[in-house]
Amino acid sequence: MKLVSTSLMTYLFAALLAAPVVSRAADAVAPARVAKPDLVRGEATYTAVCIACHAADGNSGTPVNPKLAQQHPEYLIKQLQEFKSGKRNNPVMKGFASALSDDDMKNIAYWVAAKKVKPGFAKDKELVALGERIYRGGISDRQVPACAGCHNPTGAGIPAQYPRLGGQHAEYTAAQLTSFRDGVRQNSLQMNQVAAKLNDREIRAVADYIAGLR
Repeated sequence: MKLVSTSLMTYLFAALLAAPVVSRAADAVAPARVAKPDLVRGEATYTAVCIACHAADGNSGTPVNPKLAQQHPEYLIKQLQEFKSGKRNNPVMKGFASALSDDDMKNIAYWVAAKKVKPGFAKDKELVALGERIYRGGISDRQVPACAGCHNPTGAGIPAQYPRLGGQHAEYTAAQLTSFRDGVRQNSLQMNQVAAKLNDREIRAVADYIAGLR
């Protein structure tokens, strides 16, 4: 009887020692909880930092400033992080982004992404047909891929991968394509390679067509 009790005690003692190890191992493999964006804080920070250039609802009325409404939040976060780090070179945006924490960026991005983008329209009737051909079919003899392949036929983009373009100001889109082509903007090698094959007229045409997508 004494032998049985000693064995039982030994087993219980070993089990108690093992329990914390199992618990720690379980904790190690458990997925980390990702905090949800705080949309109330997002609106407050957006109002304090972004509203002057991008309007109260993310639909900038100034053609040189992009519309942010309905943009994929992951894309917006990436751009803010790259403005802050300097990977995307823009002195004005670097100043604003540098003051934001990662949580601020996430909160802003998800808040403004929930706003509905106001539709735009094409302005240049002579170029819009060319823009449509390039956007939908690319330029085969120069190996320019169709924009629709990554950004969707309606310009909706692909969440977390490719930004929404539909309805964006033509002036802003043209400026970004030119920056990609000339190597001024260097935070997307893929876009550098595509834009390098476009001339000024083609860039204006694509940008004008994109403005009317919805």
